[in-house]
Amino acid sequence: MSSRMNAQRWLMMVPAVVFFAVFALVPMVIAVYFSGLNWNGIGTAAWIGLGNWQQVFHDAEALKALRLTLWIMILSWVIQTPLSLLLGVYLSSPQRHRAVLAVFYFTPLLFSSTAIGITWSYIFNPNFGLVTALLKALHIGNGMQNWLGNPHVALLIVALVIAWQFIPFHTLLYQGGARQIPDSLYEAARIDGASPTAIFFRITLPQLKYTFATSTVLILTGSLTYFDLIYVLTDGGPGDATNVLAMDMYKQAFVNQHIGYGSVLAVILAVAGVILSLIMLRATGFNRMESQMEGM
Repeated sequence: MSSRMNAQRWLMMVPAVVFFAVFALVPMVIAVYFSGLNWNGIGTAAWIGLGNWQQVFHDAEALKALRLTLWIMILSWVIQTPLSLLLGVYLSSPQRHRAVLAVFYFTPLLFSSTAIGITWSYIFNPNFGLVTALLKALHIGNGMQNWLGNPHVALLIVALVIAWQFIPFHTLLYQGGARQIPDSLYEAARIDGASPTAIFFRITLPQLKYTFATSTVLILTGSLTYFDLIYVLTDGGPGDATNVLAMDMYKQAFVNQHIGYGSVLAVILAVAGVILSLIMLRATGFNRMESQMEGM
């Protein structure tokens, strides 16, 4: 009987394994192979081995793209995590007005990255954008600030727009996690006279440990692949102020037609994502899957 159940379990895993192999492993193997080629995507490819890999570590543009990617990761986590956590905990309450507010909070989830990028590019337009109108109404400066054209603030604005897009998703994670916390924990804390602040830090936050780990992994690994929104908003500019690694990969492979070099950057992004995930899972203990409710 047990052997039959094991066979059924393995059979049920087949579709997921096939999907992962076709859409993840096979493209990765192809990218690794392409990383050893000198090829423009059209003509005859020449095998150069580790030549493209050696070039990456001496390319100032690629190294700056890596630094910008790290900054995007940091800014995304710093902006998205506290806001998502607070909103998720707030919306986990059963009050009807909070359910109504949730509809508005989750609206960005309905739009594509392209639509969001176009919308925010108009909002920040220095001539007729909403930000310009607000600054003029408040008599702040002349209101004609080209925010997306300023290399000193463009990356921060990109991080804010990315946060606006993805905070609703992470809010859903925290909302679901907060709703799984037993009411008995809160009732016991209130009987003991704990304040709302103490309840939040002593009960809610510890119980959301694994939700926090999941959200952090998604934010950090997702930051490695931000492309479409940045492409629409700034195209990596002004100059190379927002030219993160994913943008640099696209430009090297499809604009400069250096397929091999672009494949190197693609492999670096994929490997970095896997390493980040493993580090986070090991650091948080999430991979052990132990229960937070033991002893209750």
